[in-house]
Amino acid sequence: MPMSVWITCFAASWIFSLSPGSGSVFSMSNGLNYGFRRGYLGAIGLVIGLWAVFLAVVVGLGVVIQASPIAFNVLKWAGVAYLFYLGLSQWLSKASPITLREKEKPRIGSFEIIGKGISLNLINPKGYIFMLAVIPQFITSGMPLAPQYIAVALTMAFTDLVVMAGYTGLAARVATRLKTESQVNTLNKIFGALFMLAAIVLATFQQTTS
Repeated sequence: MPMSVWITCFAASWIFSLSPGSGSVFSMSNGLNYGFRRGYLGAIGLVIGLWAVFLAVVVGLGVVIQASPIAFNVLKWAGVAYLFYLGLSQWLSKASPITLREKEKPRIGSFEIIGKGISLNLINPKGYIFMLAVIPQFITSGMPLAPQYIAVALTMAFTDLVVMAGYTGLAARVATRLKTESQVNTLNKIFGALFMLAAIVLATFQQTTS
């Protein structure tokens, strides 16, 4: 991959990672509820899900999703339902004062939090459509494809891990300042509402054809 193309890919990856969405809400929610070290596992799940979407687009499944209204809508409404479920769970979660000691934070299994991150990206059709539009822009014809795909995938993973570390760390830092049940309950409802808002936005997302 020519350096000029990679630099463009690098810049686009930062924009993609920094843009507000369900991933950023997910990371902040994890930082709030589980602290940075445990919550950051969710970012790893997001990247694994991102790679899975990337691979699906590369092998042609993304084209199938784009071309088939049925496949697109199944994926879309699965994403809407999952985001709404996450939001409702956060909204109804039992509030308790956050302590400064990491071991006293609510616990969640490592595989569970990683799995949530993977699922969040796997069932978001916007990710597939975005990849279909973006990946070809960074692929140079006439050059070996595999190294170029790997470079793009690793670049996107790097920026996503850095950005989600920021979101998770910021929320974890805020969490140490929450001393009352009312404060935690309010923040849980805010994040729950954001997840449900993301579900509503996804529900309005329409498939485009060209």
